[in-house]
Amino acid sequence: MVTTSYPRFPGDTIGTFMEPIAHGVAARGHDVHLVMPWHPKLTRGAREGRVHFHFFRYAPHPSLNVFGYAESLHADVHMKWAAYAAAPLAMAAGWRAARRVARSVGATVIHGHWVIPGGVLAAAAMPSLPLVVSLHGSDVYVAERNAVAGSFARRVFGRAGWVTACSADLRTRALALGAREDRSEVLPYGVDGDRFRPDPQTRASIRQHLGLTDTTPMAFAAGRFVRKKGFEYLIDAAARLAATHPALTVVFGGDGDLREELRARAAAQGVADRVRFVGLLSQDDVARYLAAADVAVVPSIRDDAGNVDGLPNVVMETLASGTPLIATPAGGIGSVITHDRTGLLVPERDADAIARALDTLLAQPSHRAAIGAAARAHVLDRFGWPHVAERLEAAYAAARSAIRPA
Repeated sequence: MVTTSYPRFPGDTIGTFMEPIAHGVAARGHDVHLVMPWHPKLTRGAREGRVHFHFFRYAPHPSLNVFGYAESLHADVHMKWAAYAAAPLAMAAGWRAARRVARSVGATVIHGHWVIPGGVLAAAAMPSLPLVVSLHGSDVYVAERNAVAGSFARRVFGRAGWVTACSADLRTRALALGAREDRSEVLPYGVDGDRFRPDPQTRASIRQHLGLTDTTPMAFAAGRFVRKKGFEYLIDAAARLAATHPALTVVFGGDGDLREELRARAAAQGVADRVRFVGLLSQDDVARYLAAADVAVVPSIRDDAGNVDGLPNVVMETLASGTPLIATPAGGIGSVITHDRTGLLVPERDADAIARALDTLLAQPSHRAAIGAAARAHVLDRFGWPHVAERLEAAYAAARSAIRPA
């Protein structure tokens, strides 16, 4: 596997889906070798069971360590200048590392994550190997907006034996870039139903930590503070509910380029005392806050630049937690939620709609409980990580049967 993102240390929130993907495939009896950029925060060893790590260095100066790990884009919209400077160095180093590792371990399949750049590196490193490419969101956005990246993406799609996309929206956009309809599929992320689950003791503990009683209304949202998350609309919704739900507390877990802008928005709306920013949370802590919340909100949008999440991890995590979810249908979210059964869907960029949905759920505890229970049952039945690994194994087999001479 060639990737530019992976949890750098236990509990890291960067590239969280990559860890269960790698370990899930390994659990099916395969040796998995991950080739990825080195990062100053990495604490991974060389091996975890049948998952092996191969880090490549590329930056002659610390300021250029911005290749991958969600550090190349400012607010997930514009490339940082350092990313342009680092990209040629990182691509050359990544190509050499992927080629060396694939040859030394006798790889039988090469799997590129993010068509740009993981797919490019994987395709170039070993042209004779069956190639699978998995799409995660920002890669397709970059390919659509940059002519050079788009040209490389088309070549990779032409070479790929199979392509997976975490949402139907991403697959459709990939088809427009040259992916083949008969060699691609939608493969949503899985979720760990043991980590993300209802837990009354955890609920009480987190609420005590926040200074909230068991009956204080609490909404929770988590993610990077970038434009496509739409967090400003949740802040606006909280302001609209000040009169009807004066005790409502909205808790944000995460950090990012828009941190100060979001804080200022809460102050300007007069809800700074009821909007809490608790900083970056580990995956275990995200699970705890979800267990403590009455409602979770994922107000994702397609931002002004056209970027949109494929399928935010927190959507699946919320469903598994049994916490009722309010979300927009942006990207792949609408495909995993049935409105008013496993969650409430609201239009993008509509603070009034978010406020109405919050009012509905906060006023009807039995409705909240029914939606949460139905959501957990649905996600555990259809979206476990072992199921994802099984389908990836099938994708590898399909790519091997489709391989053509380079």
